[in-house]
Amino acid sequence: MSFMDPLSSLLSGIRAEGSVVSHAVLTVPWTIRFSDAAPLTMISVLRGGGTLLLADGTERAVGVGDTAIVRGPEPFHLADRPGTVRGSHAAYEIACFTESAGCSAQELGGIRWGADSKEATALIVGAYRASGHRHERLLRALPPVLVMKEDVEVCAWLETAATDAARLSAGSQALMDRLLDWALVCTLRSWFDRAGADAPSWYRGLTDPVLAPALQAFHDRPAEPWTVASLAARAGVSRALFAKRFTRLMGRPPLAYLTECRMDEAEALLSDTDLGIAQIARSVGYADAFGFSAAYKRHKGVSPSAHRAAARSGSLASR
Repeated sequence: MSFMDPLSSLLSGIRAEGSVVSHAVLTVPWTIRFSDAAPLTMISVLRGGGTLLLADGTERAVGVGDTAIVRGPEPFHLADRPGTVRGSHAAYEIACFTESAGCSAQELGGIRWGADSKEATALIVGAYRASGHRHERLLRALPPVLVMKEDVEVCAWLETAATDAARLSAGSQALMDRLLDWALVCTLRSWFDRAGADAPSWYRGLTDPVLAPALQAFHDRPAEPWTVASLAARAGVSRALFAKRFTRLMGRPPLAYLTECRMDEAEALLSDTDLGIAQIARSVGYADAFGFSAAYKRHKGVSPSAHRAAARSGSLASR
């Protein structure tokens, strides 16, 4: 078993499979309430604009060309302006992932709310489902909302793609799912690039010319008995230089990072698969289950078997 690069690995647990995809055209005054409890919701403003209103009171304006990613699971609103929610207005809701919801992604796909005019706001909205727990590390690295500016040409292309998918022809849902997956990766990667020192350490390391070869080698083959010396050899620098640069850029020594990554991967495997503990131990670089279990309890505070039992009983979230 091998890891992908960290961003690809984390995104593998969150996809737009059967996602809610709405192409909304809205005339003021209006609000949309997002109550799906989706891990991530992406909103691309093709025309017009509005204000995101988060549960914690945060207000964030979005305009034409902006793509916003909102971290769940708390409900939030998008309104033409903040004061609209307190007055008379056209109110819409997206809530297809909840157990009581009676709609499907196909029924919402391509909905065109309101009147289509030059003054109207046009949006593409994608809500993402999560499979398992792998994506949680990604969510911890994101702010409650991030906004990126897209080119006008990209917006026009997105609107055309959404209109084609709205016809519900064969493969239209799969087309929009893959389109939204691509858009999510591009938006997050652009945001991490611009975040600089505020980007998560695992992303900064992959952009560093010295650390990147060593990190890629580790994430490709995590079960190998990596040492600081062998990683430094991959980087083509001395052991001392590698350790110093790694600690400064990544915020912890190389072996501490390797252990953290291995424990995070083991946590996901324990929660999301039926692999035996011995198999998981070998896949993350431990020769036997005993040594792995001791290391896991030291880093996570519970034994692997206790973690798995909690995950299956549904008590892991509360823990």
